[in-house]
Amino acid sequence: MPLPPFKGVLAFEVVSRLGSISQAAEELNLTVSAVSHQIANLEEFVGARLFDRSPRGLRLTLVGQRFAHDIEGALGLLTHASQQARLAPEIEVLRIHASPSFASLWLMPRLLAFRALHPDMRVQLSASHHASDFSREEVDLDIRYGAANWEGLHVETLFTEVVMPMISPALKETLHIQSPDDLAQQDLIFSAVNLVKWPAWFAAHGVEQTPSAYALSFDRAHMAINAAVQGLGIALDSNKMAEGDLTSGRLVPVFSDQKGIAVHAHHLVYPKSHAQWPRVEKFVQWLKRETRPALEQAIT
Repeated sequence: MPLPPFKGVLAFEVVSRLGSISQAAEELNLTVSAVSHQIANLEEFVGARLFDRSPRGLRLTLVGQRFAHDIEGALGLLTHASQQARLAPEIEVLRIHASPSFASLWLMPRLLAFRALHPDMRVQLSASHHASDFSREEVDLDIRYGAANWEGLHVETLFTEVVMPMISPALKETLHIQSPDDLAQQDLIFSAVNLVKWPAWFAAHGVEQTPSAYALSFDRAHMAINAAVQGLGIALDSNKMAEGDLTSGRLVPVFSDQKGIAVHAHHLVYPKSHAQWPRVEKFVQWLKRETRPALEQAIT
């Protein structure tokens, strides 16, 4: 089907927005007759009147209302495309999607180093628990959390992480916890999104009676970790996501031997065709360098 006359679409958008052909003509720097002619051409193309004309002015018909609604998104895409085209041709835009906690706790602290290596590359980072739909071509790659079972995509596990109980040093001094059984009576922080949750951790360490309720519950790992930093209870989370707080001493393992459970939970995912894109190749190489020490440590 042929495209509608663009000048007519543009004239229609301005007239429908301003409600006046004369005002639209002024904004478009055209004569009133030229705008009227463009509207007439568009109405001929769609085969219906788009405006009702009366002494009081113009009013959109039902067809005009639907047409105005439908072209709003298309014009928005054109505006976005124009903005992107204004970028210098040597500037690449890398579009990353990641799980929220990985984005805020692991990736964000390292983005400065990546930008230092590639100052001519722009980074667009979005975060949610929903996997990206690559068919919509909105992202270049995704860092997903969960079991790696995404068919038809290139998948690489980033690192082995250890899910373990962690606590603020001040709170640990007051509790004197000696064994996993002691934790069942404490204020535990529950993270709903973790692959390993408290019942599984207790079962792995031979504790039959698990808490029926938790002091605090969150749907984001970074919130659970922050609650533990504030001394609000004991969190069960990944040593990689809590790396900054563990390194700084704001959090410490509850047990000297950690009593953790190793998992492969974060994965780099993208269509195989994206591997040839220079911006994706640069990020993947950098990410592998950043995560390799963790993998090597896990192997040894």
